Amino acid sequence: MTDQQEQQASMPVFNIEKIYIKDLSVEVPNAPAVFLEREAPQMEMQLNTQSAPLENGIYETVLSITITAKIQDRTAFLVELKQAGIFRIQNIPQEAMEPALGVGCPNILFPYAREAVSDAVLKAGFPPLMLQPVNFELMYMQQQQQLQAQQPN
Repeated sequence: MTDQQEQQASMPVFNIEKIYIKDLSVEVPNAPAVFLEREAPQMEMQLNTQSAPLENGIYETVLSITITAKIQDRTAFLVELKQAGIFRIQNIPQEAMEPALGVGCPNILFPYAREAVSDAVLKAGFPPLMLQPVNFELMYMQQQQQLQAQQPN
């Protein structure tokens, strides 16, 4: 191997291999009565990310979003989405791997998840729902602080 080939082989790699919807469900349990309501639904969103190695240097990250819309105590709609991506991450320092998987990958997946949620809500008969941007870096830092707080000194 030449010096240039060795240098290229050790260069950091962060590539998107595939982005896909792993799971999507929409429920409108109180249809058709819910469509006669004039009150705007209250939204509740739960968000979670998980990453797992698939093979050497290849990882899957899954962004899970659950949105529950309620009018008073009745569910208007429920959307559950698992937006996933396969990423090639190689030759980066070990201490940078967790932030890459916990911040970088979800940041890439979120716009796709937002579009899928909006389309699903629209097709369920409701106005499009535009999810607000999410600060995955802050979420990651909070998770790290929680883990540190749980560890005995």
